[in-house]
Amino acid sequence: MSRTLKLCIRVDDETELCVLEERHAQELFDLVDANREHLRAWLPWVDYETSVEDSRAFIKSALRQFAGNEGFQLGIWYKGKLAGLIGYHPINWSNRKVEIGYWLAESFQGKGLMTRACKTLITYAFDELKLNKVTIECAMGNSRSCAIPQRLGFKQEGILRDSEWLYDHYVDHRIFGMLARDWHPEG
Repeated sequence: MSRTLKLCIRVDDETELCVLEERHAQELFDLVDANREHLRAWLPWVDYETSVEDSRAFIKSALRQFAGNEGFQLGIWYKGKLAGLIGYHPINWSNRKVEIGYWLAESFQGKGLMTRACKTLITYAFDELKLNKVTIECAMGNSRSCAIPQRLGFKQEGILRDSEWLYDHYVDHRIFGMLARDWHPEG
């Protein structure tokens, strides 16, 4: 079975998800830098993303992941501007499942962008990659992030205690799951 990815996946008339390329390093760094405080509240890598070279290294790693058929990281472009990232953490092909991770710049929130981007990648996972399960993990206190899988009909499958070290403390994660047989994107 061929598992090919279009370089860009259209979400709607204003939004597309595209594989990051090295030429996007400056734009990615600028977006992270402008949203550092906002992102730092929930993402443990922000303090380590301190230069364009750090963004370039991330993109190179993401391209290796994509080339190795282990998943991908996509920029979310809204009206031609980079708004955030969404991607598959390494795909578990033997168990036909994947976790989706995402973040969005503060100025792009409240437009339904991440919900639509997630819906697009979930449908892609089930229809194109023939996976059986998609999960999303969200920090317990991150209500905006947790609302996305809930809005999309995911089931909360549990709480992962002390799941992530966030600078100076551990945070618990809620884990949400969706099975291919239960996915009804139009419903």
